[in-house]
Amino acid sequence: MNINELAKEIHENAVAHGWWDEPRQFPEVAALIHSEISEALEEWRDGNPTFYLKQEKRAATLAEAQAGAAVQTEKPEGLAVELADAIIRILDYTASEGIDIDAVIMAKHKYNKGRSYRHGGKRA
Repeated sequence: MNINELAKEIHENAVAHGWWDEPRQFPEVAALIHSEISEALEEWRDGNPTFYLKQEKRAATLAEAQAGAAVQTEKPEGLAVELADAIIRILDYTASEGIDIDAVIMAKHKYNKGRSYRHGGKRA
């Protein structure tokens, strides 16, 4: 599955679950993406495991969380999960807009590979 196919599947799931009953404008989507990044920061600040299962709030492996079920039943949490949520929101939006995000990522990555060290002296 490539990134565009994943984005399409994510968007279809969001539509099926009612998240696109009303059209969404980019500012709303941007705020939702930002909220996921903020949640990732809070997970880090709270010292939680990078990935854990909510009911037990203990570190878990992805294999353990995914074992034997077609649908995840125990809610995964942690910094990695919040970052994944941000990516999911981004892919949902790009699919809704018909953006070839796979090609855009590859083009930007190719450009970045040719940039100078710290892009010529940037601090961050």
